[in-house]
Amino acid sequence: MEEGNVAVLLSGGVDSSVVVHLLCERGLRPHLFYILIGIEGDGYSECSKEEDMEICQSIARRYGLSLDVVDLHTEYREQVIGYIIDRARRGLTPNPDVMCNRLIKFGCFEQRVGHRFDYTATGHYATTYVDDHGQTWLGTAVDPVKDQTDFLAGIDRLQVAHLRFPLGGLMKSEVRRIAAEAGLLSANRRDSQGICFLGQVDYNDFIRHFLGEHAGPVIEVETGRTVGTHRGHWFHTIGQRKGLGLGGGPWFVVRKDVEQNIVYVSHGWETEKQYGRSFHMRGFHFITADPWPAADGTPIDVSFKIRHTPEFTAGRLTRTDGVYHIESAERLQGIAPGQFGVVYTPDHRLCIGSGEISL
Repeated sequence: MEEGNVAVLLSGGVDSSVVVHLLCERGLRPHLFYILIGIEGDGYSECSKEEDMEICQSIARRYGLSLDVVDLHTEYREQVIGYIIDRARRGLTPNPDVMCNRLIKFGCFEQRVGHRFDYTATGHYATTYVDDHGQTWLGTAVDPVKDQTDFLAGIDRLQVAHLRFPLGGLMKSEVRRIAAEAGLLSANRRDSQGICFLGQVDYNDFIRHFLGEHAGPVIEVETGRTVGTHRGHWFHTIGQRKGLGLGGGPWFVVRKDVEQNIVYVSHGWETEKQYGRSFHMRGFHFITADPWPAADGTPIDVSFKIRHTPEFTAGRLTRTDGVYHIESAERLQGIAPGQFGVVYTPDHRLCIGSGEISL
């Protein structure tokens, strides 16, 4: 029998609203929490949270539930914004969603509040699987387009064991239908597309606020010809095509020289300079456990992702002396150092772990 002392992270979006509805339909009385977070106090105008709070309050009133606000502004600024700016300054491509889930939603929140409850439920599209030894593994969602396991790949075994994902077995269309039939205010609300917890804040504006601008040349890597000027290498990522301001495209960012503040590009749709087949991962982290304890030095069949897409790529994972290496079965466009390589079982049913990409 599942425990009944439940915390729900409520955002004001349709997904977490439906989570509350489903739990209440099962006779549970979850305690609702809204995490207040952003970049308040840095002189930056963050998105208004008023609409989020109005929807959260309406959900709490409708179901007669308690709603508390947990202020994690300071923790977010120090741990997530600090991480984003550090990686961008060093020429890497940060993934704030991975860090936000690990450090804030399921880190600081769990330490401050979540540990008091039997489990915490969220609107993430993922599942959990408990094996014969009682270990909880992170599983992928039924909806491949909405699956968010790549954003959850930084959590640990204690965190995943304390989480429930009620939407993991539903398609997004079903979630929308449930919300509409239940008459929830968030039924037709658009999904957030911005930086974790920052709504529709433009990423370049966000980076500009902290790092400013520093003009430098854009150089065609094959010829050494200067083809344009950029406003700071931190505005560009490996594999980027749009936003370069260059005519006669397509142009792709293929390399950056951080010390010289140079962005290198290559021209054409099929330029081999934008592709690769392998990468290393530093700081590789198993979510629950190492499923291949005796495989040091031996290639292991896996599937993986290097960005948030519905598709999985087949490959082989090799580790030698603590260094983790992926060899892809197909060529990869835009392998960006700083992003996360997320490793799954070959059938991509379970998410095993992740590491920061380095070349």
